[in-house]
Amino acid sequence: MSEKLHKALAERGLGSRREMERWILAGRVRVNGNTATVGDRVDAGDRIEVDGRRLTARAAPRPRVLVLNKTEGTICSRRDPAGRTTVFDALPATHRGRWMTVGRLDINSSGLLLFTNDGALAHRLMHPSTGLDREYAVRVDGMLDDDAVERLKSGIDVDGEVQQFSDVRYYDGKGTNHWYHVVLMEGRNREVRKLFEQVGRRVSRLKRVRFGPVVLPSWLRRGQAAELGPADLAALYGLLRLPYEPPPRKGGGRKPPRSLLIPYPELPQ
Repeated sequence: MSEKLHKALAERGLGSRREMERWILAGRVRVNGNTATVGDRVDAGDRIEVDGRRLTARAAPRPRVLVLNKTEGTICSRRDPAGRTTVFDALPATHRGRWMTVGRLDINSSGLLLFTNDGALAHRLMHPSTGLDREYAVRVDGMLDDDAVERLKSGIDVDGEVQQFSDVRYYDGKGTNHWYHVVLMEGRNREVRKLFEQVGRRVSRLKRVRFGPVVLPSWLRRGQAAELGPADLAALYGLLRLPYEPPPRKGGGRKPPRSLLIPYPELPQ
């Protein structure tokens, strides 16, 4: 049975589907000796080359998901010509496939950033139709009045498009610094900061604390990463209606890793 080329590449752990489309557009991929185009389909017997190297048929790597507590000042690119620290510098090695980010955080933002070696999972997590929300802790210079909260929740025109929070909750604060927790259904570039600017409040700190059912645990230090265990992976794949085969159990009575998931409502079909 044939499948889309960019999907086949992502399932081999080379990157997300979107990234694989960029590789195809850049002319880095050939199928049966011909330069591939976006939308091509491949069968099991097709010869696929990336950057001149043939991809051999092999089983997909064991799915893995990491939660990184991103620090401010780090960028989400894999490499930086200016030599700045990237989020990939903090990740453990992966022997098969490679890590790909699930969404991004800008250089001045911190908190929860997801990584996986499974392109299909990354695609499902990021796609707006999946219906996963994101929660942020935001420090602003001053409190919001009721009118500002209502505007943020009902929708504000930002760059020609109506954007909004699905929830806005006051958390804590003193003096001029006040913390709010806000929830978004998508994570567009600098959307949180732009929305607060529209109601006259400047964001001085921005930290993502949740992505769908995955939460940033209080015990995870800044710049450190934690990996989802088999039980969490099974729950996450089940929520997203993706197939998942748990790894074989190892003996020794090892204590299972702490869960990084919270209960989450069933997603729409």
